[in-house]
Amino acid sequence: MELKEILSKCDHTLLAPDARTEDILRVCREGMEFHTASVCLPPSFVKEAKKFAGDGLKICTVIGFPNGYSTTASKCFEANDALENGADEIDAVVNVGFIKDGFFESGLKELIDLKKICGNRILKVIIETCLLTREEKIAACRIVSASGADFIKTSTGFSKGGATREDVALLKEYVDQRVQVKAAGGIASLEDAEAFIKLGASRLGTSRIVKIAKQMTENKQ
Repeated sequence: MELKEILSKCDHTLLAPDARTEDILRVCREGMEFHTASVCLPPSFVKEAKKFAGDGLKICTVIGFPNGYSTTASKCFEANDALENGADEIDAVVNVGFIKDGFFESGLKELIDLKKICGNRILKVIIETCLLTREEKIAACRIVSASGADFIKTSTGFSKGGATREDVALLKEYVDQRVQVKAAGGIASLEDAEAFIKLGASRLGTSRIVKIAKQMTENKQ
């Protein structure tokens, strides 16, 4: 698989709590240079990033991040604020407790509310697979599918584990065909990226693939 194709599926990500404006703008420049699918940034930097990148780059941000246990009203406010500031895509963390308690209707209602706010803009739902049993992951697939969300995403990268090949294959099997899969957390190499794509992931949340691409470019010069 060509590097260009892999990069086109990457949400080039910087969500470190100590990120500064100069870091955010660097990530935006890299996203535009390497033609990534988007850059995924903290909500407080969305307006600055959109002003800098304009229409040259999709700006993605996170909602209810990283734990997902904010109230639905809080998440909806965050999402609306992010979109007003220029976000093109939203990655929202599901309420993991709802899933583990079997409160599927509450989880579904929350995602429906978020998708209504997003409208035609992409909503990706982070289910934090490392905290769920196999049965709970399947239940999460059903909830995400029923909500109208566009993607199901494996992980925040801030919990006990990230994307695994087994989880990506499971999500691909159990979500509706129209729902796409995003693998995130711990994608450290081109081999990892290609493996996840072959298993059905159409987006990758990672910072390392662009770093690899930069290094390869520098080595050619």
